[in-house]
Amino acid sequence: MNKILLIGYGNPDRQDDGVDWHVLHELAIRLNLPVPDSYEDEFLLNDRLDFAFYLQLTPEMAEDLANYERVCFVDAHTGSVAREVNFQPIQGEFQHSPFTHHLTPQSLLSMCKTLYKKMPEAALLSVRGYQFEFERMLSAETAALVPRAVDVILEWLEKK
Repeated sequence: MNKILLIGYGNPDRQDDGVDWHVLHELAIRLNLPVPDSYEDEFLLNDRLDFAFYLQLTPEMAEDLANYERVCFVDAHTGSVAREVNFQPIQGEFQHSPFTHHLTPQSLLSMCKTLYKKMPEAALLSVRGYQFEFERMLSAETAALVPRAVDVILEWLEKK
């Protein structure tokens, strides 16, 4: 069983919504792991740490989560969170959404626990996005937050 999963989700074609891929990419570089050239390519799995990148979370991912001891979700936020780089432990909790294609990490964890009778320890790292236009480059403000976000994940990885 792989112990840790880092799962980024967002749309890199919508500027800062794709910050999660940039965080995972930079983290892999800093850990001297192979990195994909594009978000369309997959990260290679390794013994201790798996990387995954998706446009959105889906219920089918609950089965994958059941295979991990720890998982960190990485996403953008639009300023509704006080800190530019926000890290918080999360629990499984089903959350209703008015959107048909919106699944929160907490809801996904709840599905994992309900269906597979186990749930990884989990955290959510959200990075402030400033621009959400139809463009692949991060805004300068969000790009400047990527190294800090990577530092936060590295600290979390060292805790166990």
